[in-house]
Amino acid sequence: MAKTPDFTKTMQDMMANLPVDTSSFQDAFKSQGVLGEKLARVALSAAERSTEISAQWAKDSISRMGELAVVKAEPSDYTKAVSDYASASAEVAAEHMAAFAEVAKKVQMDTVDLMLTAGKDMASDAQKAAEKAARDSQAAVKKAATASAK
Repeated sequence: MAKTPDFTKTMQDMMANLPVDTSSFQDAFKSQGVLGEKLARVALSAAERSTEISAQWAKDSISRMGELAVVKAEPSDYTKAVSDYASASAEVAAEHMAAFAEVAKKVQMDTVDLMLTAGKDMASDAQKAAEKAARDSQAAVKKAATASAK
């Protein structure tokens, strides 16, 4: 019966002679991890601030509700209390919505800044990796040329 040739040794020799540097992959992985960590910090900071705004808004609304629960002498006083509550609620809503908009604006600015920085870093890393690969390839070609000339 025909025996299938074992190319294990041939493949190992071929891979050993190829100039492959895995440090660039490790560096890219680390860079992505750092970027993910920074983006997570931005998101968590925004979530924390948004929670604070929501809690303050709820406190303001609840404290104003107490004014509605007070017994009034005249029916018109109830109308005035509801009207005052509605006006105050609209004012507070505008303030809190502006605060949410500021949080969103900060998240957007921080994210764009992180992405621009990451883009520059990746371009720099890619250029360094390409230059190193070119140097390694040239060295391998010269080595192969001198080996074949002998």
